[in-house]
Amino acid sequence: MCGLGWAGSIAAAADSELLNSVKRNPQLAKDMCSRFQDLNAKGQSAYSKKVTRDIASEQKLSKQDAEVLVTYVVGMHCPDVR
Repeated sequence: MCGLGWAGSIAAAADSELLNSVKRNPQLAKDMCSRFQDLNAKGQSAYSKKVTRDIASEQKLSKQDAEVLVTYVVGMHCPDVR
């Protein structure tokens, strides 16, 4: 049940200004993918709490929005990232 609610949040956020900002600025997604790939090479996850906090701070987002952004960018632009 929780997974379905979260998936619904992602779907609802897909048309949000948050994700539209990435769609309008593909370089942001490329930069994030590069960062996530570097983290993975060091054995770290793009989905870690630290990465989420860092993205939230850098992008001036809530933790939840940062989680959505990371999930969207990985899913749409760098599916090899973990």
